[in-house]
Amino acid sequence: MMSLQEMSDRLEIQDLFARYSFAIDDRNWDALDSVFTPDAAIDYTETGGAKGNVTEIKAWLPTVLGNFPKYQHMVATTQLTLDGDRAKSRTILFNPMVIKGEDGGAQTFFIGLWYRDELVRTPDGWRIASRYEEMAYSHNAPMMPPA
Repeated sequence: MMSLQEMSDRLEIQDLFARYSFAIDDRNWDALDSVFTPDAAIDYTETGGAKGNVTEIKAWLPTVLGNFPKYQHMVATTQLTLDGDRAKSRTILFNPMVIKGEDGGAQTFFIGLWYRDELVRTPDGWRIASRYEEMAYSHNAPMMPPA
């Protein structure tokens, strides 16, 4: 049986992952400051993206996501290991995206991946200290150069 603390931690971490998704989907890059620790290491390279700290990633995101007029980040099914004020997780992401096709029309494609995170409890709540994006699959994705 889970303790009240574990239930609270799990709900707070679930909310943290939702805040990340909404920050990205709303293109509210500054909201990522309440998702990551200031010294977080973020690695999107396996999926063709960047690697860096929060400041570098916040500068990179608008340039790459500007190519996509519409997208959604849906996180679900988190495997979470809590250890006091630290945690590790593996979370599924389903990511439909729209890009302009070569014919000028919209092309919708899908990406599935896992976020592998290390989390830490801070005075302001749970934050992601390290995020690695692991590719699972893509469907109908156009040929694109690495971002």
